[in-house]
Amino acid sequence: MGEKQQHIAILRLSAMGDVAMLVPAVQVLRASYPELKITVVSKPFHKPIFAAIPDVSFLAAEVKGKHKGILGMRTLAKELKAQGVTHLADCHNVLRSKMVRSFLNFSGIKRASMDKDRAAKKALCRPDNKTWKPLKSSHQRYAEVLGELGFPVDLNRFIPLNRGILPQAALELLQGWTGKILGIAPYAAFGSKTYADAQMREVLQQINDANKLKVLLFGGPAERESLLKLASDLEHVQVVAGLLKFPQELDLISNLDGMLAMDSGNGHLVANFGLPVYTIWGVTHPYLGFAPFGQNEGNWLLPDLEKYPAIPTSAYGKDYPSGYKNAINSIPSQKVADLLLQNL
Repeated sequence: MGEKQQHIAILRLSAMGDVAMLVPAVQVLRASYPELKITVVSKPFHKPIFAAIPDVSFLAAEVKGKHKGILGMRTLAKELKAQGVTHLADCHNVLRSKMVRSFLNFSGIKRASMDKDRAAKKALCRPDNKTWKPLKSSHQRYAEVLGELGFPVDLNRFIPLNRGILPQAALELLQGWTGKILGIAPYAAFGSKTYADAQMREVLQQINDANKLKVLLFGGPAERESLLKLASDLEHVQVVAGLLKFPQELDLISNLDGMLAMDSGNGHLVANFGLPVYTIWGVTHPYLGFAPFGQNEGNWLLPDLEKYPAIPTSAYGKDYPSGYKNAINSIPSQKVADLLLQNL
């Protein structure tokens, strides 16, 4: 009998942005080890994120269904064993993923988990005497897990994902526009990471008046009404949110010329196509390791750090001192519009 085929499962069960940051490591892994079977394990909604990488399987972790709780994680572990997984890359390293690893004790499956380096993040987020240095990116931390399992990957070898075909609904929105297209995703999970609507409207007004770019506004279906208000009476601004299924939205994203986003998932989706991403930061900071892949520091729009010296206040923007919630709005709308108009 021949040697058993090596099969790596890459586990990340969290938010879309964290999962999208897996793409560079997974794509380079695929290119570097053609005989290796690769399965990404994540929430069902995230499957299209990996569709453009050939020969990568996807196992849907139904964390609100059959994979819920301790018994659900045990079921997931059994499914991994049944699929012949030989290596498990835990790129989440939280209670749920630790349970999966535990259930695979004595299975013969080689396991490794991501080092989140919480101590370094805590040192960067403390109010005073910060350890002020850029930490490893999540992309690099994912790559290190793969390396620990015996599959080192060089992220410098990442090749941007191929562009998809523009969906018909998007073509109708663009109405024959032949110039450059800018995506803007104005919202984030927390208010401390979301630019004020009034200032975003000023940015949109300035871009619209320049008559240089078509702007498409992205967000969840629940944000559509707010986005329509932002876009009202602006000829070159259209709302995409709520019109497309996720795979078609990715096809549209792949055909943008750039994206303006908060510290949120949309920026990571765009970066995977090798496109420029301009990010507005609030109480978080790129040094925490969550900046979109392959972007230069000139694309970062940061608050007034002299006025708000405690930034970053937390890794995800949930915690911040009194008076910091609106720190993001210390970034002038003119500065945002100028950056976009000068670079696109």
